[in-house]
Amino acid sequence: MVQRIPMSKNGFQKLKDELEQLERFDRHEIVKAIEVARAHGDLKENAEYHAAKERQGMIEGRVMELKDKLGRAEVIDCTEVSADRAVFGTIVTLMDLETDEEIRYQLLGPEEADVKKGSISVLSPLGRSILGKEIGDEITAKTPGGVREFEVIDIEAGTES
Repeated sequence: MVQRIPMSKNGFQKLKDELEQLERFDRHEIVKAIEVARAHGDLKENAEYHAAKERQGMIEGRVMELKDKLGRAEVIDCTEVSADRAVFGTIVTLMDLETDEEIRYQLLGPEEADVKKGSISVLSPLGRSILGKEIGDEITAKTPGGVREFEVIDIEAGTES
C-alpha cells in the first residue's frame, strides 16, 4: 500500500516549482558544465568534471525524490479544516506548563515543517502528541530538551501562506 504524504496546497506547489526548476533549467546547465569540463582533456584528474558529475547525480536524485513525494501527496486545504480538534493544517496554541510560555504552531507535513516559521511536522514527536487533542487537553511530549508538558489553549483553522 502506498503511504500518503500529507501536504498543504502551498507546500505541494513549492515542490512542483522546485521540480520544474530542476528539470527545465538545472539539468541543462549541468550538462553544459560537463561538456565544458570534458573539453579540458584528461578526465581522471579533472576536478571540474568530477564536481559537475557529482552535482548531476544530486540533481537526478532530488528529481526522483520530488516525483515520488508529489505522486504520494495528499493535498489538504488548510483553510477548510475543522478547528474542533488539532488536525493537519490547524494552528495550535500551547501553554508550556513549566514556564507558562505560549507557543503557536501550524501542523504541517514533514516537507513543510519549519519551527522558525511557526510550523511543525505532524510526524514529529510533538506533532504526534498534539494530533487529535482539543482545547483544554494536556500533552506530554518528548522534545530534544527532554519531556515537556503543554496544555492546548487554542485551535484555529490554518492558513495557506
